[in-house]
Order: sequence, then structure tokens, then C-alpha cells
Amino acid sequence: MLQNNSALKSLIDRLWNNFWSGGISNPLTAIEQITYLLFMKQMDDLEAKRERDAEFTGEPYTSKFVGMYKVPGSIEEIDKQDLRWRNFKRMPAEAMLLHVQTKVFPFLKAFEGGSKFTHAMANAVFIMPKPSLLVEAIKIIEEIFVEIEKDAVDGGHAFQDIQGDVYEMLLGAIASAGKNGQFRTPRHIIKLMNDLVQPQLGQRIADPACGTAGFLLGAYQYILTDLVKRENPAALQADEDGFMRATVSATLNEDLKHIVEDSLFGYDIDTTMVRLGLMNLMMHGIDQPNIDYKDTLSKSYNEDAQFDIILANPPFTGNIDKGDINESLQLGTTKTELLFIERIYTMLKMGGTAAVVVPQGVLFGSGKAFVEARKIMVEKSELKAVITMPSGVFKPYAGVSTAILLFTKGSETENVWFYEMQNDGYTLDDKRNKIDKSDLQDIIAQYHNRPTKASTEAEREGFHFAIPKQEIIENGYDLSLSKYKKEVYEEVSYENPKVIFEKLEYMEATILKGISELKELV
Repeated sequence: MLQNNSALKSLIDRLWNNFWSGGISNPLTAIEQITYLLFMKQMDDLEAKRERDAEFTGEPYTSKFVGMYKVPGSIEEIDKQDLRWRNFKRMPAEAMLLHVQTKVFPFLKAFEGGSKFTHAMANAVFIMPKPSLLVEAIKIIEEIFVEIEKDAVDGGHAFQDIQGDVYEMLLGAIASAGKNGQFRTPRHIIKLMNDLVQPQLGQRIADPACGTAGFLLGAYQYILTDLVKRENPAALQADEDGFMRATVSATLNEDLKHIVEDSLFGYDIDTTMVRLGLMNLMMHGIDQPNIDYKDTLSKSYNEDAQFDIILANPPFTGNIDKGDINESLQLGTTKTELLFIERIYTMLKMGGTAAVVVPQGVLFGSGKAFVEARKIMVEKSELKAVITMPSGVFKPYAGVSTAILLFTKGSETENVWFYEMQNDGYTLDDKRNKIDKSDLQDIIAQYHNRPTKASTEAEREGFHFAIPKQEIIENGYDLSLSKYKKEVYEEVSYENPKVIFEKLEYMEATILKGISELKELV
């Protein structure tokens, strides 16, 4: 939706520039502070809607802004109405900054009353260097919500969908890698992976290193689309990457909505990411997201065999302390990209399927732990597919070459399907501009119609083919596409050496003649 709304794009750029010029240059710090302000605005609007609905229906409702609020660390009590966005936004700049820091923000942290959001907000800090920054940020956010409302009315889009898109766009402006190799997965790659595993209503879906919860949001959107497709296929529309999607707020009764919400689980060891992930799902209409601050590789994590689907892009370059690794993980390495493969395997139920992004080094690394990690997928699971991606897919965050691995726990590997992605629909430089060429829809179609038999020598000359398990075993469980693809060499014919020498002699004579003529002119 947002790709067609230049006004919203411009406002989002202004908001980012406002924070950068105001002294908050760290993108993660900026987005976290923007998130808090958005939530202040959202909780006021949400309560106002609930109040109106209660008045219309005649049902009793007690607003969270009714009563008095005891200011933490003080004997002062204030009317909760003073904590509403609509009221404090009119205060003088310096008084407003102090009011938000000492009263509104503490109230926000406890707003959901014991939920995972409240728990995640326990150590959150409101950082605003100067009053003018807060005043300008509030002004821009007000304009953003006016534009969202206008788009909802004029464009026929749902307010909830546009609001979620705005937050996704804000997150997309984080153009630097996080700690330990963390970086956001492009939205079109998330959609690709969801279309490959096809999560269904009622399945338990997890991401063991969820970051801003993009994979969980992608699963949520896929499930809603699948429900709409069954009831009203005409309501679906193709997005800019060719994926058919229904709106996030498509008609969904409360029972079904709770089933979907209770199916999504995310974990991360970065408290900032946990807060951003929670907010991302809440902005998209998931009221009580199941995202926890938890290290899924550590001794404290014990949720094995719990999930039907796992979608993940775990940290690539991290190493963790050997003493912290969960005893159930037996690979004998501290490399997170390998440990997460084993962790994902243990998290899956029997018959559960995973789609995971790995650096291509995992496909062919010769160390014992590398081989053992690949054996988990080939021998203890059905390794269904290895989809290699070009190195530019994760720019500007990283230039590493990656691959998507799909495997089902407990099933038997017979043939492994390989696909060499050439284009993901965007240029492979730092700008990542949209282009017409994309293999994404072909990957989905070919994967769901992949051959049951091993490919012939001729078929291995193409961009996708199937390799038998035994051949992979004989190659030391090497999963690099180049190991099995048959390269086609064009025969190049050269002229007879005698003819080449004659041409060189002619050229030499011509040059000497030219030099002689130039000398005569001097």
C-alpha cells in the first residue's frame, strides 16, 4: 500500500531526519523512541474507540484513563486523563518533556498490566535530548495519523493495515546490522519462505531469533490470506512482489483471531528487538503477542518438540560461551549458525517443517560440526530444498551469500531439490531498487511441483534440479549447488596460428609506415 503514498513516505523520512538532527543518531535508539511515541498515540486512540463503542452499544466499559495515577517515586497523584496523548500534546515544550518522561512513560510501561509487553518494558528508558525534538516528533506523528485516516477513507484501505505498513516502513529505515550478525530479513524473502512452508491455522509457529518479528508477521499474513482465499478469492490482490495477500484486518471473527494470535511465538536475546517485535505485531492488530526475552541456545531454554513450523534467519557471525550452551545441543561448536540448526531441529515436533536462512558456508564447511549439522537435516529429517541466493539480497545490511534450507523433522530424505536464485526482484547493490526480473514466483511454483526422482545429467544444466541422498552422502554431505550443477561450456574456435601471425605482421607494417610518414612531416 505505502508504495503508492508519497505523502506518508515523506512524513516518515521527516520523522527519521528529525531524530537524527535532534541528536539521536543510533537507528535502533531512534526507532525505539519513535515506537514509544507511536504507542502513546495508539493507546489513546484505542481507548477512545472502546469508549465510543461502549457508548454506542450501552455496554459498560471502564477506560484505562479513568481515575488517579500515583507517580512512581513520588507522593503525587494526577488524573489519568492528563496522561492521554490528546491532552499532553498541547502542553508547553519544556513542561511536556518533563511530564512525558516522569509520568506518561512510566504509565505506558505498565499499560498492559502484566503482559509480555509490560515485562519487556521493565528496563526501557525514554530518551529525548531536548523539548523541541519531542514537539516536532509529536507534530509529525499527528500528520502521519491524519494521512493514514485519509488513505483509509479515500483509498479504501483498512486503517489497521496502513498503520502496520507505516511501522514496517519505519523499521525498514534501520540500515545497519545489529549485534552478533543480526539484520532484518527483506520482506519479500519472508513472504517467499512463508509461501514455501504454507503455515496453516492452528499450527504452532516459532522464530527462535525473531528480531522485529518479521517472520511471525509474515506467517500471520499468510494464514489470513489462506482463510480469505477459501471464502472470497476475489478479495485477494497481488503486492509489488507478486505475492497474493489479503489485508491484515480482513474479516476474522474473534475466535479465529485468538487461534492465530496464540499460534505465534518469538524469542530474542536483545531487549530492544523484543520491544520492537512486540510493537510490530501490536501495530498490525495482534493484541497480545507471544514474544519473550529468551536465549534459545542457553541452558534455560527447554521447549523441545513444541512447534509445527519454524521460520528463522538466526545470527550468522556470533559465538557464544561454551558454558552457556544447552546440554541438549551436541554439535560441539560455539558457532551460532550451526547451533541454531540443531536448536530448530529440536524445537520441531515430529513432522514439523523449518525454513531457515543460513550463510552459504554452512552448505560446504568441512569442519566436523558443519558436517554434523548437515547430517541432522539429511539423516534425521527430510531435507526438501536448498535455495541459494545471490550475495546482494541482504544489502545494505550485509553482503554475505546466503541460502534457504527447508527440512521436515522425522521424514526420510530421498532427493534434495536445489534452486539457484538469480534475481529477487531488486538490484543487488546497496540501493536495492525494484527491477522487473524476479525468480520468487518461479521458485514457489517449481518447489511445490518439484520432481520425485533425481534429475538427469541434462536437467542439472538448469537453475533447479534434484539430487539423490546417496550422492550427497558420497560427497561428505556437501550441499553447495556448484557441487552438483553441470556446467555448460561453449566451444570456442580460434583462427589458425599462421593466419593470426600474418595479421600481426600486417598491423606491424602499417604502424611502421605511419611512423615513417610522421617523421617526414617534422
